[in-house]
Amino acid sequence: MEAIILASSSPRRQEILKKLNIPFVVNPAGIEESVPPEVTGHNIPEFLASRKVAAVVKRFPANEDPRCVLGADTAIFLDGKMIGKPENQDEARVFLSMLSGKTHDVVTGLALYNGSIHDMTSRTSVNSVTFAKMSDEEIDWYLGTGEWHGAAGAYRIQGLASCFITKIEGTESSVMGLPIFELYDMLKEQNYSLI
Repeated sequence: MEAIILASSSPRRQEILKKLNIPFVVNPAGIEESVPPEVTGHNIPEFLASRKVAAVVKRFPANEDPRCVLGADTAIFLDGKMIGKPENQDEARVFLSMLSGKTHDVVTGLALYNGSIHDMTSRTSVNSVTFAKMSDEEIDWYLGTGEWHGAAGAYRIQGLASCFITKIEGTESSVMGLPIFELYDMLKEQNYSLI
């Protein structure tokens, strides 16, 4: 099985690929995650995932198209407003206070480039996550764990934040940043067999 190029340095995405026994090479896109005004809402993660893949593909010489490049992007939406990664602990506290006691959408966009046929496909996975009401002490405790660093919405579902999650509608892998069903479907479509 040929290695996939992962256009991300996310440890969570790497964990999922390892779990699926998919060989991969990490090649982060390193793009500025800006979005044109016409791309809005739940379309943003898929747009950014496609941009990440395109940035990695461009690094290859014209006569050396990579077989498979995978990009992903995850964003949190509360009441239609996107919540990104907190810049500091104070912003993380604001985000967690906003999410406390509410349901929000976790949207992951995927893009997969197949160099054999010069084609890119993409998908979006939308999930709902409900947080219990968190006390100030609980928020402070969670912030003290440091898990909020680099996490959309200031939490990681696979870590201690699961203490506060009362309900998930969708898949945990998607909330972690790499939806397994959608990935498997895209790989099958591109004749990349896992079996």
